[in-house]
Amino acid sequence: MPGNTASVRRGRKYDQVLKGAREIFLRDGFEGASVDEIARTAGVSKATLYSYFPDKRLLFLEMATAQCQAQADEVLVALDKSKPPRVVLPYIGRSVLDFLLSDMGQRVFRICVAEADRFPELGAQFYECGPVLVRSELQSYLAAAMARGDVEIDNLGLAADQFIELCKADLWIKRLFGIHDVFSEGEITRVIDAAVETFMARFGPSSSA
Repeated sequence: MPGNTASVRRGRKYDQVLKGAREIFLRDGFEGASVDEIARTAGVSKATLYSYFPDKRLLFLEMATAQCQAQADEVLVALDKSKPPRVVLPYIGRSVLDFLLSDMGQRVFRICVAEADRFPELGAQFYECGPVLVRSELQSYLAAAMARGDVEIDNLGLAADQFIELCKADLWIKRLFGIHDVFSEGEITRVIDAAVETFMARFGPSSSA
């Protein structure tokens, strides 16, 4: 498969091409996205596009991982590990849920699933560039919180995964199946607050039980 051996070339119009690709992939999906339309939207020739990305799947992979990396970086820059769990966990939970409910988050998830057999590295690389980064930082924060006595956790990785899953309750599955596209601030706050309360009930200090 070309995507296994092809490589991305970075240059003057790299960001321009990615911006055009993001617009078209979000609008048309992976299969529906036309390389001609991406080139036109990006304001480059088809030859120029192919000089940067020899394969459409490689272009989508680069666009998706760049977007996920940017999202993760935005979350992590503002993460203050010195603050208590009831301050930090709502921030992380809200950031994760906002991305999962977004058009980009939904589109990338659907395409990763649809292309899993033909393009398994797509999901793997996307996972490494976004979810793994956030999970790793959450795990690191929980370790710091545990050292301060704010939480009591035996398996930090599992606890981080469980918190992220709690934040997906109700809303993510409704978004995935198209039951609702937009959620109110109250609905989002309800889920995040419940996730934090459930997590702290399980992992908070014994003295707070």
